[in-house]
Amino acid sequence: MGSSIVAASLLAGSTPALSQNPVPDLSSAAQRATYADLVDLAERSDMVIRAEIRRQIILKPERAPGLEPGFARLYIEARTLSLISGSAAVGESLTFLVDVPLNAKGKPGKYKKRQMLLFADRVPGQSGAIRLTAKQAMLDYTAEFEARLRPILTDLAKADVPPQVTGIGDALAVRGNLVGESETQIFVETRDRSPVSITVLRRPGQPVTWGVSWGEIIDSSARAPEPQTLRWYRLACSLPSRLPSSANLARDPEARRLAEADYRFVMDALGPCARAITRADEV
Repeated sequence: MGSSIVAASLLAGSTPALSQNPVPDLSSAAQRATYADLVDLAERSDMVIRAEIRRQIILKPERAPGLEPGFARLYIEARTLSLISGSAAVGESLTFLVDVPLNAKGKPGKYKKRQMLLFADRVPGQSGAIRLTAKQAMLDYTAEFEARLRPILTDLAKADVPPQVTGIGDALAVRGNLVGESETQIFVETRDRSPVSITVLRRPGQPVTWGVSWGEIIDSSARAPEPQTLRWYRLACSLPSRLPSSANLARDPEARRLAEADYRFVMDALGPCARAITRADEV
């Protein structure tokens, strides 16, 4: 279907199955995006495209179901500048829908000739049509923004991508022979059921240490993940804030409290999963 035919169908009242995604202030969203935001957007998208907007058409309100107040729904025609990430080729011409905020005059911004980064999936059966994958999936392009994004895309394309974390399976704290000595094992549940475990060690007169084993073998010398890495993201952005009581296998009250304290120690060490333009419930 050619772009002129698609545009005509939109204006006449036939809306294709493209995205309907509100977008924040595009001029600042790319700058505010955190590491977690970028992983969220990249991981859910089949492709990341650098494109130049060539045409925008405002849809009538009756042709924009679910449109939020203060937004306009645009039909966009764009020219592909480069495919930054994706396993299949993409055509030179793109079309998609996007919701954008209205300005003080009640008008949408002018996006023609602006370069954007699009996080998108293809629309089956519609040549050149894409669907943005999140509310913040169209962001202003800059070389600096691409430079921040590319290492994340590279890590996500590797064969040893850490598994997606879904929760806590079991946790058990065991005291040692010396006063102040203990070891806590926390078994992490993952989407593909691959084993991940956290070990917290306490030794008299020494700082508390912890690490993560990403495999069958529980390694007491395993290290904690570096901040702003995929392994850090998997834990910091997916683990519950508190150890579920049902996961705590210890029956002794002191051992249960120790497991809870060690879990809090791990979560404090990981730090918050900061997001600026995405939400955890959208992941």
